[in-house]
Amino acid sequence: MASASAIGKLSREEFRRQKDLEAARKAGTAPAALDEEGKPINPHIPQYISQAPWYLDTGAPSLSHQRRPAATKPPNEIDSWYDRGARAGPAAKKYRKGACENCGAMTHKKQDCLERPRKKGAKYTNKDIQADEIIQEVHTGYDAKRDRWNGYDPAEHKRIYDEFEALEVARTKNREEEIDKQTATDLAAARKVAKAGKEKKDVDPDFGSSDEEDADEDKYADAADAVGQKLDTKTRITVRNLRIREDTAKYLINLDPESAYYDPKTRSMRDAPLKNLPPEEAKFAGENFFRYSGEAPQVQQLQLFAWQAAQRGNDIHLNAAPTQGQLLHEEYEEKKEKMRDINKVSVLAKYGGEQYLERAPREVLDGQFENYVEYSRTGQVIKGRERAKARSKYPEDVYINNHTAVWGSWYDLASGSWGYACCHSSTHISYCAGEAGKQATQASTAQALLASSSGLGSSSAPGEQTETSKAPTEQNYSKKRVGEGDIAIDKERLAHALAEEKKRKAWGGDEDRYNKRKRGEIGTHDVTEEELEAYRMTRLKADDPMANYVDNEHTY
Repeated sequence: MASASAIGKLSREEFRRQKDLEAARKAGTAPAALDEEGKPINPHIPQYISQAPWYLDTGAPSLSHQRRPAATKPPNEIDSWYDRGARAGPAAKKYRKGACENCGAMTHKKQDCLERPRKKGAKYTNKDIQADEIIQEVHTGYDAKRDRWNGYDPAEHKRIYDEFEALEVARTKNREEEIDKQTATDLAAARKVAKAGKEKKDVDPDFGSSDEEDADEDKYADAADAVGQKLDTKTRITVRNLRIREDTAKYLINLDPESAYYDPKTRSMRDAPLKNLPPEEAKFAGENFFRYSGEAPQVQQLQLFAWQAAQRGNDIHLNAAPTQGQLLHEEYEEKKEKMRDINKVSVLAKYGGEQYLERAPREVLDGQFENYVEYSRTGQVIKGRERAKARSKYPEDVYINNHTAVWGSWYDLASGSWGYACCHSSTHISYCAGEAGKQATQASTAQALLASSSGLGSSSAPGEQTETSKAPTEQNYSKKRVGEGDIAIDKERLAHALAEEKKRKAWGGDEDRYNKRKRGEIGTHDVTEEELEAYRMTRLKADDPMANYVDNEHTY
């Protein structure tokens, strides 16, 4: 079976012959094709397997591109490594030219020498010349280069382990000697006095005395496990694995699954199983109650101090000598407090900043004082001195430009601005005009201007003019125009307003002339509800700018 490159571009006749040959080989009437090694190629192998890629094509039918290439590396290549410290033959007796000036070896220079630098090198002394190292060439493969343990000697680990064990044995022996030296306590002295008063008894030299055995029992009594717990004296880890069977189990006190969580692994329930019951009355109030109530925290601190002191080599045992542990703990706390004060003084003396640590009394910070002040029903001080008000850093109650009130004491609802309450002036740092300023401000409002303009065309008295002009003004500024509440419309006025609206439209585009004529007749330009309703009734729909709008885009 020829490859694609060997076939090239075939003619129609050659392609037909090749297909007939392949069919004959599959049928068994023609011999199978042979590869480079003379082995027959199965004609039923698909073309995508038998056809070699362009970078492995040899020009002849073959299946070598499907086979694994023969291994070119030796099987023990992954185990090969440098022979550490190997040297070639005996060392030279005289220094050779070109050798290391420090040790005399020919395989390296002085800069690369790993020997200890000598005061006088081998070049000048010709003494202790080292042998030449063997320069090895180790050809490592892919796996050997990436093997992190390649070249490691297991005997090295055994040597390190033995050294660690020796250090541990020496440390334990030293610890035992320190404990033996510190056992001369008051209890040992009392035993010696008691021993001296007793009669001496004959002791068999082959066996030790009972007193020595008692001492050994006291010495190693700490290593024994207490009842119901497994105690490691080195790590001080207690594992409770028993309970008194007569007691009710913690998880049976409250069967509600939403109650306190019970950890079955450590057999602990930190919270109280019965929340509505006081802890003093409950049989079991949770381990946190016993752990953090009463003198339990102090005992925990004392026990922790005893453990830490024992680890440092001190002979302290809280159960054997509780008074001694308590006294030593108090002494330790005093020394700790003194050292804290000494460190604080030294830091302040070196860096300064003591003034920043000074703090005002708590009575001043909380605003509490002992001065007695008595008030009357009206709030006047009868006895004592009234408490001074806190003052800010800004000037207060400072009146300028003849004002009797500060800026911001008055707010104008019409203009939405702040001003002075004494003159109703909204201009900052203006001169106070007093009551005259208030009247001027009131007269300059929009309502006052509209009311004053309505009296220009009337010849009535000022009092009557004010009363007549107040009605349309209040009507314009009433909340009913906004749409709040009901509006009462007079039918006669509405008919009159409709007639006037028809006359206005009859004038056409000359509305200014009509307005002048109307202003001369009526004497006011205020729009009433009847006129507004007449305008709405007579307004054509064509006046609406959105009346003729047609949506040409059919989006729905």
